[in-house]
Amino acid sequence: MSTVGKAMAVLKAFDALRPDMGLTEIARATGFDKATTRRLLIQLSEQGMIEHDEESHRYRLGPALVRLSRIREIHFPFLEIARPFVLALADETGETTHLSEFEGGFLNSTFVADSTRANRVSVATGVRLPLNGTASGLAWLAHAPESYVDQYLSQPLEAPTRFTLTDPREIRSILAETRIRGYSVGIQGHEEGVYSTGAAIFGRDRLPIGAIAIACPLVRIDETAAARFGERVRAAANEISARLSGRSNALSRANGAIHHSSFPENAKAGA
Repeated sequence: MSTVGKAMAVLKAFDALRPDMGLTEIARATGFDKATTRRLLIQLSEQGMIEHDEESHRYRLGPALVRLSRIREIHFPFLEIARPFVLALADETGETTHLSEFEGGFLNSTFVADSTRANRVSVATGVRLPLNGTASGLAWLAHAPESYVDQYLSQPLEAPTRFTLTDPREIRSILAETRIRGYSVGIQGHEEGVYSTGAAIFGRDRLPIGAIAIACPLVRIDETAAARFGERVRAAANEISARLSGRSNALSRANGAIHHSSFPENAKAGA
């Protein structure tokens, strides 16, 4: 692995569950020895990519990353455009709604509007969502280039729960249904007891760049609510895509909806 690759591995070791870590933790997360890890941390600190707390001796992501993120958002305002739709969906449905963006084989949660109900699904900002195990991931994968889908399904797939989709043939069938319906359905694939619906968001090149999803406790969903959530998330994704590209590049599914229920009794799908 190149030095740049190793530096990126250090940066990617940090996430919502590990916002700060000690040297040993970082070395363990990256698989590098401590000497290599320390050298990389020093170099990244000099560039402002990493900060070191002198009292706790722990490391966290640095301000240079925030500056780069702000520059990107100015020129590609994904979060700015999508944020109102995420908030509106959460307000309308009363359920947790979240936005994610594709990066490095995962969807990264970039913005979350939490449900105000006591019994609710929690999604942390910055968490990585596996493509085969979440409604967001299935929605993105349904519109990804076929070559990427082939490559992704040829590798061992993560299975966070006993309901997670791991059979390539089953996943391909789900992806085909998702393309026709215009939104994905996820049932307990990432966390047991969670039902979710997601729809892909497209960039100017008409390729998926992320997804928007609604997640709620499985005990609170029924067939009527499931269909309503799916249509609302699809409409939101279409509008976000259109605003990002300056044209309506998202696919309309109104006339091609699947006629069987999107809320099967014994479904095995990503949550």
